Amino acid sequence: MAEFGLRCTECGATFDEHPGLLACSSCSIRQEPGSPTRGVLEVEIERLPAAWPPVAPSDPAFLRAFLPLSEDGPLPPLEVGGTPLLPAPGLREALGTPNLWLKDDTRNPSGSTKDRASLLVVAKAMEYGLPTVAAASTGNAATALAAVAAAAGVRAVVFVPASAPRAKLVQMLSYGAEVLPVDGSYDEAFELCLRACREFGWYNRNTALNPYTVEGKKTAALEIAASMVPEEPDVVVVPTGDGVILAGVAKGFHDLIQAGLMERMPRLLAVQPEGSAAIARAWASGAVEIEPVPGAASVADSLTVEAPRNATLCLRRIRESDGWAVSVPDSAIIEAIPTLARHTGVFAEPAAAASLAGLEVAFRNGLVNRNERIVLLVTGNGLKDIPAASCGIDPPAPLAPEPRAVAERLGL
Repeated sequence: MAEFGLRCTECGATFDEHPGLLACSSCSIRQEPGSPTRGVLEVEIERLPAAWPPVAPSDPAFLRAFLPLSEDGPLPPLEVGGTPLLPAPGLREALGTPNLWLKDDTRNPSGSTKDRASLLVVAKAMEYGLPTVAAASTGNAATALAAVAAAAGVRAVVFVPASAPRAKLVQMLSYGAEVLPVDGSYDEAFELCLRACREFGWYNRNTALNPYTVEGKKTAALEIAASMVPEEPDVVVVPTGDGVILAGVAKGFHDLIQAGLMERMPRLLAVQPEGSAAIARAWASGAVEIEPVPGAASVADSLTVEAPRNATLCLRRIRESDGWAVSVPDSAIIEAIPTLARHTGVFAEPAAAASLAGLEVAFRNGLVNRNERIVLLVTGNGLKDIPAASCGIDPPAPLAPEPRAVAERLGL
């Protein structure tokens, strides 16, 4: 097994791995229900590869080289990651950005970047001999866990707000997860999952609690860097809810710098909906701690959370990268869905399209130069939330089945 340890991102205490260890034993005792996680742990691998492995990023050999996995330990038989970095010439022309790329994570097995975290968490559960993995989710983490668990033959129990998009509920049920819709918010589902895992002995996949969620999500950064060699990105745009995806992307680039495979950290741009912008507000005010947003709401369900669980670490990583956090209205998110689709062929759910809306805010505010090497992380497939996407589309009226009607409609 790759030698690694766990380090508290608050107090710096170090720990050996243990199935029951999810947060720093000292810092987490100050945890208040419904607040950001205290004592988030981060994996520190002692030996990182000094050269890129000669295999595809989704290959088990690549994953084992960069992740805390044993050489011959169990790995769920589902190909996660290895998604393309697209040059998107149409969007480049529309935005006047000659060096823009899309990291298209809609192509993961369940249609979401959350598959990356679930793959590693389920692998660790298999290694520990734990038969049940549970998670609280607004939808995508639950479907990701359900998909990976189904492939691995592991039981998945997921807690989701009853308001989660129907397409995501259908997905997780189809994969065979035991779905528990909660009559409440994501934050309430999170707390219920914590209590259930403690009471029933389940392995907890909750974002910003299980350290392997950040570690799994770092693989997106590894792939971005590998695809751009010998160049490096200047700016990476990340849709942000709990803050774990951004922390994972930062961790991936940090590991590559430590390994000598990258020279510098790209600036990270966190994008949040205006109705759920606790991290963006804290960044703008210079605060270290975040103020929860009671009743947080947005069309981007995947980014909607009152108290982002990984806010403290996320804020620190944004600032360390000399990056920024911006918020965007739901109207801009909805507009971004067809804009992205028409110029790139990538159909994104609202949370994923938020990255484009946020980049446009950054351009207007002079935060990002249009000539920089920019990567948009597109985190989820638009088929997960058709009702939201339809808000930005006006379906055409039916026409008569005659060529003349076609000519009139198209102005021929």
